This record gives sequence, structure tokens and C-alpha cells, in this order.
Amino acid sequence: MKKSHLLTLTFAFFAGFSLQAQTLDGFAKNSAARQKTIENQFKESVDFSRFKIHLSTITADPHPAGSAANEKVKDYMVETMQKAGWDVKVYPYDVYLTKGQGESLIELVYPIRKPLNQQEYIVDDNPYSRHPELKKGWNAFSGSGDVTAEVVYANYGTKADFEKLKELDIDIKGKIVLARYGANFRGYKAKFAEEYGAAGLIIFTDPADAGYTRGPVYPEGFLFNDNSIQRGSLLTVDWTGDALTPFEPALPLDSKTKIKRLDPKEVKGLHKIPVTPISYGSAQEILEKMKGKPVPAAWQGGLPFTYRLEGGPGLLVRLKVEQEKGLVRANNVVATLKGATHPDEWIILGCHYDAWSFGSTDPNSGTAMLLSMTETLGKLAAQGIRPSRSIMVAHWDAEEHGVIGSTEWVEQFRDELKAKAVAYINLDAAVGGRNFGASASPTLKKIIMDAAKEVLYPDSEKTVYEIWAANREEPAIGNLGGGSDHIAFYMHVGIPSINGGAGGPSLYHTNYDDMYFYEKFADPSFKMGGTVEQLIGIIAMRLANAELIPYELSRYPKDLDIHFANAEKEVKGYYGEFKGFDKSKAAIASLKESAASLESKISSFLESGNPDSRRVASINKDLMDFEKSFIDPQGMYFGNWYRSLYASTDPFSGYASWVLPGIQYEIELKSKDRLQEWDDRYSAAILDLKRKMDELNKKIN
Repeated sequence: MKKSHLLTLTFAFFAGFSLQAQTLDGFAKNSAARQKTIENQFKESVDFSRFKIHLSTITADPHPAGSAANEKVKDYMVETMQKAGWDVKVYPYDVYLTKGQGESLIELVYPIRKPLNQQEYIVDDNPYSRHPELKKGWNAFSGSGDVTAEVVYANYGTKADFEKLKELDIDIKGKIVLARYGANFRGYKAKFAEEYGAAGLIIFTDPADAGYTRGPVYPEGFLFNDNSIQRGSLLTVDWTGDALTPFEPALPLDSKTKIKRLDPKEVKGLHKIPVTPISYGSAQEILEKMKGKPVPAAWQGGLPFTYRLEGGPGLLVRLKVEQEKGLVRANNVVATLKGATHPDEWIILGCHYDAWSFGSTDPNSGTAMLLSMTETLGKLAAQGIRPSRSIMVAHWDAEEHGVIGSTEWVEQFRDELKAKAVAYINLDAAVGGRNFGASASPTLKKIIMDAAKEVLYPDSEKTVYEIWAANREEPAIGNLGGGSDHIAFYMHVGIPSINGGAGGPSLYHTNYDDMYFYEKFADPSFKMGGTVEQLIGIIAMRLANAELIPYELSRYPKDLDIHFANAEKEVKGYYGEFKGFDKSKAAIASLKESAASLESKISSFLESGNPDSRRVASINKDLMDFEKSFIDPQGMYFGNWYRSLYASTDPFSGYASWVLPGIQYEIELKSKDRLQEWDDRYSAAILDLKRKMDELNKKIN
């Protein structure tokens, strides 16, 4: 796209700018027009061609964490952001990882001997598929072992699936379990398989879930073909981040600050049985030879035969995995555009850069977009248009192995982040397609929608908001779950967060996630990169420039009402005599009044003109403390590292969002013993938030 000429900001321009319809959340009446002008200049300054250039460069080679190729990506990001005028720092950590892929094999032993394919095929038109550094499918944090055994099929390998096998008198002790991807985090499949006595685990993507039963497969379509293999980590410790340093940053061994590390032998969640992934084409070679009882109807997959529970003694499979584990250097790259007036208030945007192979959609579409954004904001800064607050762009390492890089950084700067971080915006795979969507903490949902109204959707006369909302009054914005780098910011420290971007077709964690796939299926026009940059850039600049941080305070009671109603319904599903979370509901009702009153007071305060900077700083400090009301030092019973009462990762699936996680854990266990405790803890947190709002209300005159 041809770049537009930059406008020159002059006094005469501002004097003639119309103030009609220029009300922006958090902005004083006299500054809203200037902000809109800056946003328009930012949008016009976005060079849409830069996204493709960055994406092609950083995804030229497979670059998993710890590899030389990943080091090259790090160096490219440092150079790019420094050239854009940002202050760039590299934060090293020595983290416990699988050292490379290791070795693995899967083979039929009886009734025939046959090795099974463990790597994607070469595609004639795709030069990336011939790359010499492409490896077999593998799961990080597998145990090592060489097992020849009978086979049991365990559906998705959820806890309920293993309970069902027990109910059906299927003994998996000493056997190799075959489970399909989906329904829960792959690490829990390994955890449950090991707990129930399995000798090994093989995981495959079933065609019913992401293959030919759903449409054309790669390379004709974007669904898994019979040789596509999903890679991924198996780490299931009771915290997020480095397996050996919970609550503490995994600083380098040669650091002046010495960090005590756990003994890997004593860490639960580091699996002992061998585990590896396989394609459904290879899984078929095993499944079609099984002769046991047919599976329950819901367990039937998409391969063209009846699935069986057991292979019996007439089918033996060998599974071998050898993996070395140890300390590996991971490097976070964090660039800062220092704020002009409030440099110690931070807007942080981030995406990890390590990938299982090329990573053209996941994660590096987000990486490329952020690199382009640093260039655009750098151009404005060079013209004297700097954000009021500091904007930080972070590229995290070792996310794919367990959201490690970002977590170590948050643990290293925990106290500083509590005091300075306004918001964290996570952009993992943020331009993986053309379907915009987002999840967010309550206070940041409105700012996403407002920004989406300011950006045109590619090849359309409609805005991103109009395409996103479709025929609904308001687009659906999800609640934050697990699986990416917002976890430590939001669930451990209590920083309002967003996880968003444009998604689309994905050959998730396969060797085919390359530029050939991106150009053919994700976004052939390469226009979404610039579009997402415009939208996310507006969010960042509004958060950075608003006199008062534009949190939507009334969204707290609105969303809490919904979540507690849902929680009560779920509890009454197994405990009919339950009277309800009365203390929490009463607290929400009082919070609703306080939030409405404070929002009205803030609006009047901003309309009065240009507020005093000292008073603004004091008010913003109070606003930044609101989310901390939900941070409970006692944490969750399923893992005290997770401290947010509002939301957490689902500890049984690893990905899903658990809103009101303390209560959700009781629901999952069908327990009633701690319901009163949680009503007390939640009502106390909500009333603490109400108290903070009331005190701020009195402060603003």
C-alpha cells in the first residue's frame, strides 16, 4: 500500500479542528480533538508493506526456543526496534527446557513390523516444506523410555475419559494409550495417563476434529491432512512459567542475584512416561488393527472404521522417546518508547517469538505486526509526537514450552509492574487470519470496541467493528483464559489485560505453518497486518494519552452479576439446597452504585477543562489499584501462584477461562464444603473495590 504523506501538526490546524463528536473516554474536553488528529496521523503513517517484510524475515527458518535460528530472530527484532528509535533491552533467563527435540520412534511390532511416519511430507509447490531443519513431531517435557506394549484408546484423554475406561473395566496399566487432541491441554492427557498407570502415550489429531470430515485438507484446503502433526509442550506444574523457579525469576546462573532452583526430580508435572504426537494417517495404522469392544458413541472419531477400546495381545506397538532436559538460555526483548509526561506509567504490548516450526501464523504474525507498529510510532516520535505514558513492546521467549519468558519477566519486575503497569495487551498470532476478536478483563472491553469503530476493514466500506459485531448489538468479547502471555500479568499480578487480534485458518503447531500457508490461506492480500496495527495502535495511544486512564468501571458489576448468576446455577445443579452467594450479590449491588457515581464524577471532572497534572497522577494511581482488589495472596486451592479471584486458567483443561475460579474449582469437584468461604472471600474483594471507588469519588471534587 502506498504510504500517505504525513500531516504537519500546527497550532492553526488545531484551532480549526471541529470539536463536535470528539468525546473520548478519559480525555479532557480540550484534548480529545488533538488525540483524534494524532490517531488519524498514526493510521495514515502505517506502512502496510512492512508487515509482510517482517513476517517473511522472521519466519524464514524454523526457530524453536533455544535454537540458533531463534537467536537470529532476537537479533533482528533488536536491530529493527533500535532503528525505529526505541530503547531496547534484552532480558536473559536460564530456564528448564527440553534440549532440542531428542529422538523418538513409533512402530508396529506385532502382527507386522512397520515403522510409522512422524513427519510432514514435502509439498511440491511449497519450498518451505523441504527445509533441512524441519523435525519430527514431538512433545516437549516428555519422559524418556522405550516401551513395547498393548494399546488402549482413551478418546480425548480427559479425566472423565480415564474414569470411563475404569468404569468399563479397561485396564491401562503398563499399556500405551492412544488419545486424540482436543477437549483439554495435551499435558493433562499425559498427566492422567501416567496417573492411571499407562506406560506411554501417543497423541493424534483426529479427522473428525480438524481433518477431511470438515472439508478439504492441506494443501487443497487448510485442514489437517493425514501427515500433519501438532507439536506442543506437556508441562503441567501447578504454576505458570519455569518449572524450577515458581514465584521467582529464573535469572541466569551467572547473575549477581542467585535464585534457588527446585530439584527436577521433586517437581510434580514433569512427566516420566514417553509421549509423542503423530498424524491421523499413522494413527490409523494402529487403530484399524484394534479388535476390542467398540467405543462409546461419543468416542467415535472420523477415520473410516469402528474405533475400539483395546488392541489386545494381538497388537503390539513400540514407543521410544529420548529427551535431554536442562537449563537453556531464553531471551526476552523489550523496547520502550518513553512517555513525555508520565514515563512511569506503562502500556505494555507483547507477543512471543519462539515457534514450533516457522510460526508464520502462530505466533509471528503478531511479532511482525508489533515490529511494524514500533516503526510507525517511532516515526511520530521523531516528529515530536510522543505518547504521554510509556509504551513498551515485548517479545517473549519460550512461550511454547509453558508461557515461560513473560512469566519470568513479570516475576522479576512484579513490584514495579504493580505500581506502574496500566494495561497489558497480548498479541499472540494476532494476524493469523481476517476474523477480528478479543478477550479482555472487564475494564478494557469498551476501549477495544471503540477502537474497532475507527478502523476500516480491508476491501470494505465497513469498519472492523461493523464486521465484528455483524447483526448483534455488541460483538462478543470473551473472558481471559490460559495458553498465552497475559497469564502472569492478569492472573498473578492483577494488571487489566487484553488478548486479541485477527484469527483464521491454522495448521496449528505443524511444520506447515509457513509463508506458503499464510499467503494461500491466512491473508493472501496481506492487508490485515496493517489493519490490526491501526486498531491496536489506537488502543495503545488512548491508554497512553488519556488524562485519566479510560477503564470502564461499570463493567465490573455488570459482568459480576452474570458470572455469579451462572455460578449459582451450576452449584444448584449438584447441590439443590444451596441458598446462593448472598454476601457477594449484595456487595455487587453496592458496587454498581459506586461505579456509576464514580464514572459520573470522572466525566464531570474531565469536562471541566484541563485538569491539574498532580491531581491527575493521584487519580490514576488509584485507578491502577482497582484490579488489585481481586488479587488474593492466599491464591487458589489448585495452585496458589494463581492469585486472581476474578479469572484463571482452567486447571483441568489448561486453556479455557475460569471466571470466579475459586468457586469454579468447587463446582468441578462437586464440593459444597468451601462455598461459604468463597462467598466471604469474594464479597470482601468486591467490597474492597467499592471502598476504593468511594474514596476516589470523594477525592475528585
